[in-house]
Amino acid sequence: VQLQASGGGLVQNGGSLRLSCASSGLAFSRYDMAWFRQAPGKEREFVAAISSSSSSTYYADSVKGRDTISRDNAKNTVYLQMNSLKPEDTAIYYCAARLRSVYLGTYSHEYAYWGQGTQVTVSS
Repeated sequence: VQLQASGGGLVQNGGSLRLSCASSGLAFSRYDMAWFRQAPGKEREFVAAISSSSSSTYYADSVKGRDTISRDNAKNTVYLQMNSLKPEDTAIYYCAARLRSVYLGTYSHEYAYWGQGTQVTVSS
């Protein structure tokens, strides 16, 4: 199983980025997907999750209204569109996968597979 995150970079305060996470070796349509992030000196935190069929999404309060998670099961890819970025969004962003469940997980330990992370830096 491989999850390859991409799309990070340096952006100004108020800017936008779109992260992608391509999967291989996984029956993608059977997995719920999520994005987490980890800032320097802080614990990894939940950002957003989407169910296997895209019927449900869930966001951390810190990104609600600014970020949108989506997926394309035909391309085995999950996305995170981030708008109105703030310096406090600076972190390494990780995608994660877990076998579909009746609820969307928001804790790291609930996810079995992880990508390598992509750096997002928002300048003030």
